[in-house]
Amino acid sequence: TSMIVAVVGAFTAILAASIALVQNDIKRVLAYSTVSQLGFMFIAVGVGAWWVGIFHLMTHAFFKACLFLGAGSVIIGMHHDQDIRNMGGLRKYMPITWITMWVGTLALTGMPFLSGFYSKDSIIEAAHHAAEHGGWVQQYGYWAVLLGVFVTSFYSFRLLYLTFHGQERFRHAHGHHGHDAHAHDDAHGHHGPVEPHESPWVVTLPLVLLAIPSLLVGFFTAGPMLFGDFFEGSIIVREAHNTLAAVAEEFHGAAAFARHGFFQPAFGLAFAGFALATYIYLFNPRLADRTRKALSWPTRVLENKYGFDTLWIGGFAGSGRRLGQLLWKRGDVGLIDGVAVNGSAWLVDRVAGLVRHLQSGYLYHYAFAMILGLIVLLGALLRAQS
Repeated sequence: TSMIVAVVGAFTAILAASIALVQNDIKRVLAYSTVSQLGFMFIAVGVGAWWVGIFHLMTHAFFKACLFLGAGSVIIGMHHDQDIRNMGGLRKYMPITWITMWVGTLALTGMPFLSGFYSKDSIIEAAHHAAEHGGWVQQYGYWAVLLGVFVTSFYSFRLLYLTFHGQERFRHAHGHHGHDAHAHDDAHGHHGPVEPHESPWVVTLPLVLLAIPSLLVGFFTAGPMLFGDFFEGSIIVREAHNTLAAVAEEFHGAAAFARHGFFQPAFGLAFAGFALATYIYLFNPRLADRTRKALSWPTRVLENKYGFDTLWIGGFAGSGRRLGQLLWKRGDVGLIDGVAVNGSAWLVDRVAGLVRHLQSGYLYHYAFAMILGLIVLLGALLRAQS
């Protein structure tokens, strides 16, 4: 069972992270990032470090909520445009949103001392220990989390650079309905673009309140939640299966743990993702377009989400919809309404239409019917006596 959970987690982490690479909707990037991080949590459960998965769930809640709310702030400032290709240079218009989203991004990518580092690095350590003492499944999980670190860093900084840095593209951006999404008429009747603006305090204050634990919550909770008795008695894990036992022996506080993180492969991979995204989207943005054209087929595969939307919406959901239509037309409309409801009403109407001809209202018709009935009764009585 643990092997299945680990494989599902590793598959989820890589699949969702790769899809996030090519998304242009600011919320979709974060949505697929969330799915990828859920894969990390499943890997932790699959390698026996279930409490590390819960710890990552807790830290992830803060910095991903900060990022999602920051995305909402950007959408407000951009007058409901969500396409990051239509943004750029927003840092001078939305400084609070910019700073808090940088904090959330650094936490997401596992920057040492930030909250995401303690939980993500612990998952990597648990996966590494499981890979050393397990089979190919555990090794697959370990390499999946390392690859996930690099991809997560790349798409996270891609989002930041396309949104807040580089050239201001919103002045030439057009909405999806054929008109200038940011155009307006000013008081003098001049038509021009609307500049982005910082969101009101009801948005920026929660951003700041979420950025603070994104910075600090991991530092203060790593000890008791990872190596202490915070989860004491919840689920018992035998010492032979405790994949964090070796790390616990070398744990000398949150600060030392973070300093040690600078020399781990995960930090190098995260920095490589940051460096590659910085070079492409900050210094050489044309390279991104050339790469997309050169890798058009893989890009289409990722944009189509490996065909899963087609499979589920057109396949399973579509088949269910067609089955529902069949049952509706044949069962509900044809059998229930057509036969049971309308059919019974039709039968009663036809019988009543025939019977009403016997009720003419003439006395001699009723007398004739009574005589016929009496003759039938007498005939039946005489036959019975004979």
